[in-house]
Parts: sequence; structure tokens; C-alpha cells
Amino acid sequence: MIILKTLEELHLMRESAQLVSKTLGMIAKEIKPGVTTLHLDKLAHDFIKDHGGYPAFLGMYGFPNSLCISPNEEVVHGIPNDKPLKEGDVLSVDCGVYMNDFYGDHAYSFEVGEVAPETKKLLKITKESLYKGIEQCVRGKRVGDISFAIQSYCEKEGYGVVRELVGHGLGRTMHEDPQVPNYGRKGSGKVLKDGIVLAIEPMINMGTEKVKFHKDGWTVTTLDNKPSAHFEHDVTIINGKPVLLSTFKYIYEALGIESDEEAPFTMDF
Repeated sequence: MIILKTLEELHLMRESAQLVSKTLGMIAKEIKPGVTTLHLDKLAHDFIKDHGGYPAFLGMYGFPNSLCISPNEEVVHGIPNDKPLKEGDVLSVDCGVYMNDFYGDHAYSFEVGEVAPETKKLLKITKESLYKGIEQCVRGKRVGDISFAIQSYCEKEGYGVVRELVGHGLGRTMHEDPQVPNYGRKGSGKVLKDGIVLAIEPMINMGTEKVKFHKDGWTVTTLDNKPSAHFEHDVTIINGKPVLLSTFKYIYEALGIESDEEAPFTMDF
């Protein structure tokens, strides 16, 4: 069952999502060769707690850490460790916060130092596909319209769209209805309505769409060991149109990036 949120609830959800955004912005300054993902995890844990939230991933389904950090061929759910990052790595960081009785959950794939041009293109196309999906988050459309927009945009560039892992509804629990696949048919799936909240999250591989699930119960890698990218936003619908609850602006401020990509999806409410 899809749980639609009131404007009051959306205010609270935006606060939770914005704490995730600020956490990712803080992490952005620290991602460099030689840093360990365990160090990043500790920084995020302390930052979230210091700002009145709880690291949502810590202990969820038994996950041992506060961030899911997935380098290179790892798609999602990577467990932080003490292995130093290297120049040219790509690092997908997924963060969740529980605050105000609601969850925030979004992700960004970072470049570590100078990355290869083909890796840079993978990140660019994956992030652009996220906004292609968000554009479809309109009252009266369906989940499949989001899915199709992401899939078609990435596959025309020759990338693999992961099937086994999907986006989801978000609210008082981390994973609500509906599921939001990154592949699908136009006009299929649940109807989108005002007050819905979706975590839309393209997981796109440089090569095959096929993935491998590892024995630790968490780590997921590409089957061909080529790089993967992961971007995620929390999105609602207000007055029929998509509105972001999360933002990448804190990441961009940290990295000195200028962007107006979020402007069409920003609204005071």
C-alpha cells in the first residue's frame, strides 16, 4: 500500500533528507586517495548524531555500519573497511538518516582524484538519468514512466541497467511501496499522486547489467568487474509536479561545482 504524506509530514521528511544531504557534503571534502572508507563512515556517524539524527543504515537488517560505501565494481551495499582509496577510484556513497520519525535516503558517486574519461562519462550519464526519471514524477503518470525514462537514457549509451536492485517508497519506514525499478514499460505500474515520496536511484554499470551477490550477505558487484555508478534523490509530488526533498548542493559547494540541475524540482512549501 502506498502511503501518501501530508504537507506537514513532507516538511519533516525534508529535514531528514537534508541531513543526509549535509552529511554527503561533509564527506565530499574528505574523499581523496589514501583515505579509508572506515574513516568516512566514522565521520558520517558522528556528524549525523551531532545534528540530531540517527544513522539509519546502522543495524538495519543487520548492516554493521552507518554508510554503504561501494568502490569501483561494487554496485551497492559495500561495507566500509580499512583499505585506502586510490587515485582514479569511483566511490558510491549511500547514506540514510532517521529523524522526526521519518527516513531520508540518498546517494552520490564520487570521483577519487582524477578518474578515467570513460568513468567520468558513466557518472555523468547515470546522474542525468536520475533527473530524467524525476521529470516523470508527475501526478497521473505511473512508476513505469520513471523506470522507462532511466532505462532508455542509459541503454542508448551502451550501459547495463541493474535489474535485481530497485528504488522504493520512503516514509516512516525505509522501504515502502511502491518499488521503483530502473527499467520498465511506459504506462505500467502504480499511479503517481500528490504526497507520494520516492527514493529514485539509478544503479548503472559500465558493462553488463548482471551482478554478483557476495557471501558476506551485503556486497553486490558487477559480474564483469567493470565500474558501476549510483545516484539517488528523495522526491515527492506537490501540486502535480516533482519536488526534491534532498539536494546535492552541499556536495557541489564542497567540490566547487556550479549546477542548476535541481532548479526545475525546487519548491518552497
